[in-house]
Amino acid sequence: MHRLVFKTLAFGLLFFLALPASPSPGQTWPQRTVKFIVPFGPGAGADIGARMVAERLTMQWGKPVVVENRPGADGLVAAAAFVSAADDHTLLFGPAGSYTVHPYLHDKIPYDFDRDFLPIARVSNTILALGVPASANIAALKDFVAHARSNPGRLNAALVPGITEFVFDGFANSAGLSFTKVPYRDIVQAATDLGEGRVDVMMSSYAILQPQSQAGRIKVLAVTSHERVSFAPDIPTAVEAGFPALEVDGLVGVFGPAGMPLALRARIGADVKTIAGDPAIAARLSATAQAPNPGGPEELAASVKQQRDKITTIAQSLGIKPRQ
Repeated sequence: MHRLVFKTLAFGLLFFLALPASPSPGQTWPQRTVKFIVPFGPGAGADIGARMVAERLTMQWGKPVVVENRPGADGLVAAAAFVSAADDHTLLFGPAGSYTVHPYLHDKIPYDFDRDFLPIARVSNTILALGVPASANIAALKDFVAHARSNPGRLNAALVPGITEFVFDGFANSAGLSFTKVPYRDIVQAATDLGEGRVDVMMSSYAILQPQSQAGRIKVLAVTSHERVSFAPDIPTAVEAGFPALEVDGLVGVFGPAGMPLALRARIGADVKTIAGDPAIAARLSATAQAPNPGGPEELAASVKQQRDKITTIAQSLGIKPRQ
């Protein structure tokens, strides 16, 4: 009797071991079209990066990877679309800074960053820069600060809303400067006005300033990245120029929805990291004033934390508390 039971158990165990292992979600994904929601219109730096990555992933995964542009409301339109999808085939591709600063700018936001934005991959840094009219004959950032101190409240500034404006405000506060802000529906027009001397200072992506800089109409005084960039090696960083309050990286990454398993995020992150690190892709990113910065979920999470800590420090210096 015991021998019969033993043989039965042994046969059952062998049968179980012979069964094929159930594939993990990471092995069976994607099962259909993957969508990147981008919080900008076509042609923006993040949009260009998303399309480059999507093209490569389509070939690698054997499923279409498409880009859906959802600009508007300082990134809130894209965030709402991403969160409401609640689908592991719908990812957010864009700058973390659009969202890390939101608690200090908006009374109500349609998401919880920690719950709804799970880090998947770090892709690049959109390079931010500060420029002045070439006609002002200002050679360095320290000279501009001295000029602004001599003209309190009389200089105007054009700033990209969100983290760029927030960091500029922190810089102005730390340096004891005051400006009149000029709002723009199309920030590209501000670069033209800067070149013609109607604006005294502008902080935006380097890509927006670059055409006027190359035409000799504006002087770019500093980039805000932690190190110089290969496509503008002669422009110092804000830290090198003596103003660390201006340092911030325009972190661009891929985020997944609430509940997405780490194993799946790691698998997607590894694929995106490989693509972002490819020399051909890196060259194309650099051509749009983005510095390649490939990384997986852990690297993106660490970079986001660093950015959020920076935002918190600035908010405290300005006496601003989270609105929710």
